[in-house]
Amino acid sequence: MGEAFRGLTTRGRSFLAAGLAATLSALVLGEKDLLRVSILLLALPLLAAWHVGRARYKLACQRSLDPYRVQAGGTARVLLRLQNVSRLPTGTLLLEDKLPYALGSRPRLVLDRLGAQQASSVAYTVRAELRGRYEVGPLTLRMTDPFGLCEMTRAFPSSDRLTVIPQVTPLPMVRLAGEYVGTGDSRARSVAVHGEDDAATREYRQGDDLRRVHWRSTARVGELMVRREEQPWESRATVVLDTRSYGHRGEGPTGSFEWAVSAVASISVHLRQSGYKMRLVTDVGADIEANEIGGDGLLLDHLAEVKSTARGDISTLVDQVRRRSDGGLVIAVLGLLTEAEARLLANLRTNGTTCIGFAMDTHSWLNLPAPARAEADKEHAASALALLQNGWRVVPVKHGDQLPTLWPKAARGMQGFALRAAMAETVTIGGGR
Repeated sequence: MGEAFRGLTTRGRSFLAAGLAATLSALVLGEKDLLRVSILLLALPLLAAWHVGRARYKLACQRSLDPYRVQAGGTARVLLRLQNVSRLPTGTLLLEDKLPYALGSRPRLVLDRLGAQQASSVAYTVRAELRGRYEVGPLTLRMTDPFGLCEMTRAFPSSDRLTVIPQVTPLPMVRLAGEYVGTGDSRARSVAVHGEDDAATREYRQGDDLRRVHWRSTARVGELMVRREEQPWESRATVVLDTRSYGHRGEGPTGSFEWAVSAVASISVHLRQSGYKMRLVTDVGADIEANEIGGDGLLLDHLAEVKSTARGDISTLVDQVRRRSDGGLVIAVLGLLTEAEARLLANLRTNGTTCIGFAMDTHSWLNLPAPARAEADKEHAASALALLQNGWRVVPVKHGDQLPTLWPKAARGMQGFALRAAMAETVTIGGGR
C-alpha cells in the first residue's frame, strides 16, 4: 500500500488536500453536510490507492521488430502484444517503450481494458537516420484507476535490438578483370563456371591413392596416371574500408566517411550476389570472411557499427590485407591520401591481384576558398597518379557522385588510360605553376 500511496497523481493529491481542508472547515463551522463531503473527498483517493495496490495483474509481453535490420533512413514497425494471464480484468493501461534518442521520442500508447486471459496488440513506427545498433525497450506499464487518482508503474525487463545498416544501393552488372583465382593441385585449364571439377591427369607419385588412378589415360599413355584433384576457379574479392578520421571530411550522415561506408556495403552485397567469396578488411584490424549463408548480414552488421578512428594507418591496412591475401580482386574505398601513402598501397599489387581504388577527394565535402581548392585538387591528382603508376585502377570520387554511376568505371576499359593521361596533365600543369 505504501507504493500505492506514493503513486497518487496530482488529481489524487488535490482530492486529499481538499478533503483535509473541508474537514477542518466542517469542524470549525459545525457543518455536518460539509463533513460528509470532506469524508467523500478523502475516501476516493484512498480507495483508488487500495484498488490499484491490491490488483496483482499478471501480464505477459512480446515485442517483435519488422524488420530487425533496417537501412539508414528507413522505418521499422514495433509490435507489442500484451496478454492478461490472471483472472482479474485490468483497467486502462498506459504503455511507454524506451527508445534511444536516435530513434525518436518515446511512444506513449493507451491499451483498453483487458479481460481475464485476453490479449491485445499495439504498434508504432520508428525511423532511423543514423546507422548503429539500438536497444528498443524495456516496456514501462502504468496502471491507473478509472478516476485517474492513483497510478503505479511496472517495467518488463526484456528489450530487443534494432540494427541500422548503411544504405545499400543496387549496382549495374559489369565484368571485373582479375576476379578468378585457381585452387587445387594446379591451375585449371579453363574456368569451370558451373562448379564441375576439371578432369585432368598427371603421372602417379609415391603415396597417391590408388582410387585416383585414371585407367583410360593409363592404358593410352602406358604409364600409371592419376586424376588431379583440381577444383574450379573461384571468384574472390577483398573489399577494403579506409577508416582514418584524418582522411575524411564532413560530419554526420552527409560526411565523406558515411559515403565510404555505404559504398563498401553496396559493393560487398553486389559482389556476394554475383557469387564472389567475400572478405572485408579495415585499417583497425577488422577482417571478416563472408562466404557462408547469411554472409551479407555478417558484413552489414559490422558496417552498422564501424566508426572512423585516429588510430588508422595505411601501412597497417596493407599488412592486414596481405596477411591472408591469395590473389583475386581488391577493391578499396580510400579517403584522402598522400603520395607516400599511395605508394605504400602498391604493395597490394602481386601476381594474380587486380586492385581497384575509389579515390575520394574528401576536400570536396567542404566549401574551400579557391586557392585551397586548387591545392587540394593538386594533392588528390598526385596521389591518384601514384596509384595508377603502381598498377592500380583508379576511380575518382567527388562530393555528389553516385556509386551506380561510378561502378562501370571499375571495369576494364579505357577509363583508366584516360584518367592516367588527365592526372599526368594535371600534375604537369600544377608543377609548371
